[in-house]
Amino acid sequence: MIQQLRQVRATRYIMPLREGGSLPGLVEADDDGMYVVKFRGAGQGSGALVAEIVAGEIARLLGLPVPELVFIDIDPLLGRSEPDGEVQALIHHSAGQNIACDFLPGALPFDGAMSGEIDPLLASKVVWFDAFVTNIDRTARNTNMLWWHRQLHMIDHGASLFVMHAWDGYESRIRSPFSAIKDHVLLRSATQIAVIDADMAAMLTPERLSQICQLVPEAWWPLGQRWQHAEQAQSALLAYLTGRLTAPRPFVDEVLRARTSFV
Repeated sequence: MIQQLRQVRATRYIMPLREGGSLPGLVEADDDGMYVVKFRGAGQGSGALVAEIVAGEIARLLGLPVPELVFIDIDPLLGRSEPDGEVQALIHHSAGQNIACDFLPGALPFDGAMSGEIDPLLASKVVWFDAFVTNIDRTARNTNMLWWHRQLHMIDHGASLFVMHAWDGYESRIRSPFSAIKDHVLLRSATQIAVIDADMAAMLTPERLSQICQLVPEAWWPLGQRWQHAEQAQSALLAYLTGRLTAPRPFVDEVLRARTSFV
């Protein structure tokens, strides 16, 4: 059974984190925890928050190392002491429910030069997952991984599942191989793709994927010109995900093909 996300309330805005294009912020919450908030009012829109939830919880289901995700309530007055007008406006336009991940204090950005130190089995699972959810943001330039307590942690999945940004013709992209995997920072270390493929796919049953999609608040689903209701977008993404898992999986073949450059 997929676990529901906890709900917390932000009590103090600490600082903006300017590494990402969506201008996330570090906040303290009423459970005394600290979280990195992805604001609903950011320029990337709610689709990035949907991707954060769906991809992040798929990763968790697969046993990959991801920080806890929570729903976080934002008071529009939270940023009143923030001198940056852009940040103030972002917080104001994100009043209400947003998504956040657990802050890992003291974590270091994962450097691509460390790729050879990652266990090949873990590297293979990360690459398989990113190819499945079409995550374009795990390159040597921007690894979106942290090194914390001598372990790898995967963060920031807002750039994945970009099918939601252009629903028209999405059916023809379900079986796309995802050629961008050639730039994945862990591709060289992913030597066990063929070994893990069947087991990874077997864990992602339609029922579990449906439960993950149902975690997303109805108002967040990006509709575009294709859909009128959130249920339609949710059903389309579920069809996209389950269709990509149908064997033979083109994204797996593409990973194996991309790895031939290292032979």
